[in-house]
Amino acid sequence: MINPGSVILSGVMLLDFLGWKEAAKLIETALEKTVVQKTVTYDFARQLTGATKVGTSQFATHIIANM
Repeated sequence: MINPGSVILSGVMLLDFLGWKEAAKLIETALEKTVVQKTVTYDFARQLTGATKVGTSQFATHIIANM
């Protein structure tokens, strides 16, 4: 399990560059909310006390739910 956050944030940067500011902000905010909720992949979970470790697909599902 790896953290797909960097790829997601790269997509956010692309959307922002293309002028799709609303979509970029929606994704960025949902990712931030998911991390604040401590529902994260293994690499984050080992650094956050009380975190819920999930796989990459589940992580993506939580991000989508937070949109």
